[in-house]
Amino acid sequence: MENLLLKPENSLVNQALDPERHPQLQLAGWGFGAWSEHLLKPDEPFLYHRPMAAFYDDNVGGIVPSLQVSTMLAHVRAADYNAKTVLADENCHPFSYRGTPWIIAQNGDLPNWKLLQRELLRHCKDQYLEQMRGNTDTEFLYVLLLSLLESDSDEDVKRGFEEMMRLLVQAMKDLDLPALAKLKVALVAPNRIIGVNVGTGHQGETEPAGDWRELRKSGPGTDDFALSMLLEPMYLLAGRNFQHDETTYDFEDCRIEEATSVIFASEPLTEGTDDWSTLEFGEIVFLERDGESITRTVDRLKV
Repeated sequence: MENLLLKPENSLVNQALDPERHPQLQLAGWGFGAWSEHLLKPDEPFLYHRPMAAFYDDNVGGIVPSLQVSTMLAHVRAADYNAKTVLADENCHPFSYRGTPWIIAQNGDLPNWKLLQRELLRHCKDQYLEQMRGNTDTEFLYVLLLSLLESDSDEDVKRGFEEMMRLLVQAMKDLDLPALAKLKVALVAPNRIIGVNVGTGHQGETEPAGDWRELRKSGPGTDDFALSMLLEPMYLLAGRNFQHDETTYDFEDCRIEEATSVIFASEPLTEGTDDWSTLEFGEIVFLERDGESITRTVDRLKV
């Protein structure tokens, strides 16, 4: 696990201090959830959260090097630099509830989510609402998504995300609260990753247009920069023998059919970005390990 979180130059812990694609230092906490056949409860995620900058966490060196895992979701939390931001374990990703195999994390933002709840709460199931402990938009979206899932199949998860987006857009219209909403989500279960890159533009539109690279040139704090953050793709890298390289995220190159490992990330983690495939805005990806092989399916969300 330390080969993912600690040793690479662009490790997750270092990204909290030096993010490549995000304008803010990510100081509001961090965490991970992981599964391993080496744990006493291999079917349950091992969860760790701490509401501080990851590089200040004095537990990292004692815990992470002792863990070998088969599936992992890790996250550093970016939040506004003001006193309204609540730094607490309960607000650190990933979130994990009883009654579902899925844990969730995202790099995103749903403005006015507390007000939108007036329209959305009736779609939420009690079994998930009663497990809410924090006060973040991501955890509420987790509750809403789980409530909409009819099963854990790829098809039903896709339909769940599509229905969640439909409900969000309708709530924005009904309450006259249009806003840019960025949902860059990783939904993870043992040997499965479902990645989603979706959202709405400044007027609540579901198909905002623009070249994210050109929009990024406007600089942080502008509407165009915010739109560029929404439209930027997410990134995937697949290959073999990852565990043999401790200091980088490079794999032994191979075709996806021959890959034994995959990384899904919010930004490319190596200098050779051409090696990374992209999940474009409006797309969903299904990654699954079956034995020693990885399958990858990308589809468009109908929102």
